[in-house]
Amino acid sequence: QVQLVESGGGLVQTGGSLRLSCVTSGNIFAIDIMAWYRQAPGKQRDMVATITSNDERHYVHSVKGRFTISRDAAKNTLYLQMNSLMPEDTAVYYCHGDGYYRDSSGYFRKFDSWGQGTQVTVSS
Repeated sequence: QVQLVESGGGLVQTGGSLRLSCVTSGNIFAIDIMAWYRQAPGKQRDMVATITSNDERHYVHSVKGRFTISRDAAKNTLYLQMNSLMPEDTAVYYCHGDGYYRDSSGYFRKFDSWGQGTQVTVSS
């Protein structure tokens, strides 16, 4: 199985910065795409940023120029650098990844996994 664990959330004032991390574990063979999503109270979970295995990056319009998604393959870690934070960025942020891992029998399996989420609160 593949597990994703986020960290780095917290309380910050408007204009501040945070860096979220997502560590992946498991016998991962390949990752197709990883992403950050967020869910504000009473709203649906929305995509914030994605990064492919070829390092192609996409952002939702509202965070372009403020957020940067990156990954460190050697550390099995996905990052989201968030600058110029605004109150409307307040949400639980989730890491998501899909790709392939090797199970205990040596077979390749598809994975589609979510982290547990980390709270980001931006005060005005």
